[in-house]
Amino acid sequence: MSRTSSRRRFLKAAGIGLAATTVACIGGGYVATRAPESAVVDLTFAEESTMSRRILVTYATRAGSTAEIAAAIAQTLNDRGFAVDVRPISARPTITGYDAVIVGSAIRMGRWLPEAVDFVKANQATLNSVPVALFTVHMLNTGDDETSRANRAAYLDAVRPLIHPAAEAYFAGAMNFARLSFLDRLIARMVGAVEEDRRDWTAIAAWAEGVPVAA
Repeated sequence: MSRTSSRRRFLKAAGIGLAATTVACIGGGYVATRAPESAVVDLTFAEESTMSRRILVTYATRAGSTAEIAAAIAQTLNDRGFAVDVRPISARPTITGYDAVIVGSAIRMGRWLPEAVDFVKANQATLNSVPVALFTVHMLNTGDDETSRANRAAYLDAVRPLIHPAAEAYFAGAMNFARLSFLDRLIARMVGAVEEDRRDWTAIAAWAEGVPVAA
């Protein structure tokens, strides 16, 4: 069985599904920035040993691609022997008691999502007391040319001055128009985006295999 196939089976078995949300009407218009559907991952990968180091993987997503990558990272970390919690930033997870924290965000308008930036700001002191790694999920600037590298680095302009990440990673995401808000879907079509899944599960697992999570 291929790694991609096994990863899909894992996501299905873990119960990662789509939760419908409501598009509200205000003054005859729509809340255009709310996605009609989103995948929310809230999982715990436990180790039998009470001595296992505990890691938090928390993420901000708009359409679920980042959530699924967070779950894949957590699975690999658990395979390494760590106890791992996967929590959406929207749930405002506490980071007290964790030995390391991994924070991820999707990209919108060339930057991390605002809730991810706010999470880092609110937990800056604690995040600077434990190993922290950051991952970014994006569809543009995926090349090896100088412009792409500079644009990728700029994604973290709002958070990099606040903390000292031990590692950073940039993963290509997935584009599914049905899981985007009306506004995001409009923007995607305007820039010529196409529906595709460009996530490289092998690269994601390799990063999680080597990401430093020990002080």
